[in-house]
Amino acid sequence: MARRRKKKETKNSSSGGGWMTTFSDLMSLLLTFFILLYSMSSVSAEKFEAAAKSMQSAFGGGESMLEGSTVVDTKTDTSEETLEETLEEISEETVDPELLKMYNEVVQFLEDKNITSQASVEYEQDGIYVNIQESILFGSGSAIIADSGKQTLNDLGELIQKFDNAVVIEGYTDNVPMYNANFSSNWELSTGRALSVLRYLSEDRNVDPTRLAAKGYGEYHPLVPNDSEENRSKNRRVNIVIVYDQQEG
Repeated sequence: MARRRKKKETKNSSSGGGWMTTFSDLMSLLLTFFILLYSMSSVSAEKFEAAAKSMQSAFGGGESMLEGSTVVDTKTDTSEETLEETLEEISEETVDPELLKMYNEVVQFLEDKNITSQASVEYEQDGIYVNIQESILFGSGSAIIADSGKQTLNDLGELIQKFDNAVVIEGYTDNVPMYNANFSSNWELSTGRALSVLRYLSEDRNVDPTRLAAKGYGEYHPLVPNDSEENRSKNRRVNIVIVYDQQEG
């Protein structure tokens, strides 16, 4: 008589709660993901509360998290325009209000006189910089003020008289070597041009000479690289600096 074969015991792979551990880990990861998205976005409190309720529903076996509309807005505005506006706002907050007021007055003056095409303006902590291109004031290799530049200096002389601040005239050149009967280098040319503007403001526009000083920087402080004629023309310039002395206290 053949022996009866023993039935092979089979394990019930579906028994136990192992799947709950996997499910909990998945939900934890999803929760972490949503928190990360929240930290990177600008969501409202209402939206975050809705997200939390959605997560609670998922943990409790309620409605699927995939149903309904997305509750977290992950769109972050990082456009260059917005970044520049933000940096400008931060910059303005850190600038002395009196300096900023002075800058705005200078800008308004240039606009009223319609000379924004002849002179540009910017500010730093040490003062207001009015930049005049060399071609408006001087001929090539010359420190004699051209008739076309005198009207611009007349207007700027009027601007200077609106303030009591010291004024520094700065001359700059490009890096093309300079040598003629009057100037043996760009040092002399830049200094000669600064002195010409200083003397014009003092002698023709009656600016107090005790307020004035002149500096020549030659070719050594370019605005842009001297690698094209257009760039070299930008570097040939005269700055009129209205010095700002920050008040203590």
